[in-house]
Amino acid sequence: MCGRFTLTTTPEQLRAAFTGLSVSDEIQPRFNIAPSQPVAVVVNDGKFQVDYYTWGLIPSWAKDPTIGNRLINARAETLVEKPAFRSAFRRRRCLVLADGFYEWRQEPGKRTKTPMLIKMKSGLPFAFAGLWENWNTPDGSNILSCTIITTEPNQLMQSIHNRMPVILPENAFPAWLEGREGNLPQLQPLLVPYPAEALTAFEVSTLVNSPANEDPRCILPIA
Repeated sequence: MCGRFTLTTTPEQLRAAFTGLSVSDEIQPRFNIAPSQPVAVVVNDGKFQVDYYTWGLIPSWAKDPTIGNRLINARAETLVEKPAFRSAFRRRRCLVLADGFYEWRQEPGKRTKTPMLIKMKSGLPFAFAGLWENWNTPDGSNILSCTIITTEPNQLMQSIHNRMPVILPENAFPAWLEGREGNLPQLQPLLVPYPAEALTAFEVSTLVNSPANEDPRCILPIA
């Protein structure tokens, strides 16, 4: 799964990394992004701009928005089967911007888990494959929400966790952000593990265990 991630990259660095991206200069660094919080997304509306959606998908048919707490991730293998995701997979896809994600490694013979931060070796930001929804509240307002798609682990992640988020290469963005109903046979092959050789992983402080800790210390390697 993917339950926590980072986006510490500056607006200038985001624009340099993602050609044509429109992003506000007001974007703030985030060291410990958690479910139910706003996350930076680019939705398939043709604008290629950063907006903020709540992390935890609320399907349009949901009667209670708290369902989003259980839908922070969507399994790539079952998107076309699950009622919560199949419509969004066809019509409402997005990129979720990040520059690292956390996972907790189970240590042999220990009850505790070790927090790990996984990043690009290049240090550059990247984009998770995501889905989004617009939920109408009883008072007539709406909540824009999203989920991150996960897949099987690559060789690096196998020793850390049995799932990993789908990271899309930039050449996949046009197909993923197509505004019309998507060509699912074309999209499904994009939802694969990112090459292990492009990523690095290292142990970080247990400060990250609490979403209350939004602090640069969360991303520092443990010596």
